[in-house]
Amino acid sequence: MIGIRNVSQIYRTRAGDVEALRDLSLEVADGEFVAFVGRSGCGKSSLLRLVAGLQEATSGEITVAGAPVRGPRRDIGFMFQRPALLPWRSVIDNVLLPTEVFKLDKSAARARAHELLDLVGLNGFEKRLPHELSGGMQQRVSLCRALIQQPRVLLMDEPFSALDALTRADLTVELQRLQMKEASTVLFVTHSVDEAVLLADRVVVLSPRPGRLREIVKIDIARPRSLGHDGHSAELGELRAQLHDLLMTPEEVAR
Repeated sequence: MIGIRNVSQIYRTRAGDVEALRDLSLEVADGEFVAFVGRSGCGKSSLLRLVAGLQEATSGEITVAGAPVRGPRRDIGFMFQRPALLPWRSVIDNVLLPTEVFKLDKSAARARAHELLDLVGLNGFEKRLPHELSGGMQQRVSLCRALIQQPRVLLMDEPFSALDALTRADLTVELQRLQMKEASTVLFVTHSVDEAVLLADRVVVLSPRPGRLREIVKIDIARPRSLGHDGHSAELGELRAQLHDLLMTPEEVAR
C-alpha cells in the first residue's frame, strides 16, 4: 500500500542545512497500523508530511497504492496534533469540510458523518460549536473529519499528546475499535511507547536526527489490547521494555 524508498529530507535554512531524514526505506501493507517512535527531531512528522504530499522529499520516492505521491490526495486523511477545528462551524460541519473540498455527494457524506460521530460517542453533539466541547471531544471530531472521505491511508501526528492521561487512554481504546471496523492503513507518530504497543501491528524505531530506520518491532497480539490485567499484559510489558531500551540506547551509527 505505502512504499517509502530511500527517502531523505533536508531543510535549507539561513543557519545551515538541517537533515531530518536519511535514506529511509519501508513497505507498509494494506490495512496495517504502523507506529513511529523516536527522539524529538528525528523526522517522524516530516515523514508524515511527505506521505501526505504536503512537501516533497529531497531524494527518494514515496508511493501509495503503486502511484507516486505528488501532492495532497483524496485517499489520504491527516489528523494533526491539535484539532484545528473551525470555530464558527458546528461539529457536523467541521466533519463535512473535506467532502466540500473534494465535492463529494452531500447526502451520502452527511449520512457518513452521522455514522462516524455515533461511533465515537458524539451522537447529539452535531450542532455544538468547538468551544462547547472538551479537548478529547474535539479530537474525536478531528478523527471523524479525517475519516469522512473513507481514506485508504490515515496519517496521525501525535493526535493525543495534548490530552490528559485518562482521555488519551479512552481515545486509544476508541481508535482500536475504529481501526478494527474501518481497516484503514495507518501511520501513527507518537512519543508514547504505551500508545505504540497498544495500537500498532509494527513499531518503527527511528534513530536520532537524521532519522534512519533503527529497528522494527512486531506486535503480534490480538486486539483489543489493554495494559491492564488481561491475558496480554505480560507480552505487552515485554514489548514496552524492548522499545524503551531501543530508545534509550546511545546511537552508534556513524554520522
